[in-house]
Amino acid sequence: MAAFEDREKEFEAKFKHDQEVQFKVVARRNRLLGEWAGNEMGLSGDALTTYSKDVVMSDFEKPGDDDVLQKVQADMKAAGIELDSSRLRKKMDELLQVAKAQVMAE
Repeated sequence: MAAFEDREKEFEAKFKHDQEVQFKVVARRNRLLGEWAGNEMGLSGDALTTYSKDVVMSDFEKPGDDDVLQKVQADMKAAGIELDSSRLRKKMDELLQVAKAQVMAE
């Protein structure tokens, strides 16, 4: 019975670790997306840093990526930059792979 309990604890620990890594990857992707979008809008320095943090925080509004997508798309539209959802989702997918590589390298 102890072996079963040990195995259960191992699975729980792995699940917890995987969830923490996934959270870090998505947060990193959102920061990278904020930096990319901020650069596209002409932000730099502290304004760029603040904007990328705002994009990360926007992910806590609703489950999924739609809140981040809507924020970036609305902000870019307000800056006079038209960006359709499919292009933005593609960029998010690209940056997810970059973020995953960065987090795994740490």
